[in-house]
Amino acid sequence: MRRARVAAAVLACWLAAACGPLSQTHHNPGNSHEVATAAPSGTAEAAITIAHGQVSPPPGWLEVAKGRQVTITVTSDVADELHVHGYDIEAELRPGVPATVRFTADLTGVFEVETHGSGLVLTQLAVR
Repeated sequence: MRRARVAAAVLACWLAAACGPLSQTHHNPGNSHEVATAAPSGTAEAAITIAHGQVSPPPGWLEVAKGRQVTITVTSDVADELHVHGYDIEAELRPGVPATVRFTADLTGVFEVETHGSGLVLTQLAVR
């Protein structure tokens, strides 16, 4: 329980300093913030859809051990730009066309994955 509270406090501080506004999912009470994890020693994969300004599945956590592969695929119904903070990885989002970023998680910490045009938080990448 203490670990969860510390993690929540760190995340809140980190989100306050992020570059874009939070998605509606973070503003509306009762929305899910479930953790989507791979085994910390395995690869991390996420398939995210953006439709009508809503992120599905709702933003959560994607965990991976340092040195492992991360694959994030995003399909959006509008043109935008995908950005993985900390790694400075960007990808163009074209309507209806899946965009995939793959990289090695060589930096530890928590990194926001968002869209720049609409400012939607897609997930938090936790690298340990």
